[in-house]
Amino acid sequence: MGSSPNRLVAVIFGAVYLLVGILGFTVTGEVAFAGPDGGLLLGIFQVNPLHNIAHLLIGAALLIGGISGVRAARTVNVVVGAVYLLLGIVGFFLAGPANFLALNVADHFLHLASAVILLGVGLAADKNTRRTAAV
Repeated sequence: MGSSPNRLVAVIFGAVYLLVGILGFTVTGEVAFAGPDGGLLLGIFQVNPLHNIAHLLIGAALLIGGISGVRAARTVNVVVGAVYLLLGIVGFFLAGPANFLALNVADHFLHLASAVILLGVGLAADKNTRRTAAV
């Protein structure tokens, strides 16, 4: 794992997102499951229970991809990175009931930063993996 940037990033991001998903439940006891308002995690990021579950699923996907191998890690980094890029952009335009993940501006910027890292590593690192697998 140490020689693959994709595996390392996937495992680190996976562990962090799993931890964030678990910690999120400590601040969402009084909020609607999928409502536009949520509790503040770390005093900055707004989350509701559905948002926490999304973090758990994304964290699990990244962690499993990172543990599984270079090709899986690269794929999951690109897919999650693309989803976060889309969510980071679209999030700025969500309001009211459409904001069922209780996203706030801090979330949008975090999603965009995650997207840049995941896509950057996923698209730039471990390029020889595809060539070796095809041969």
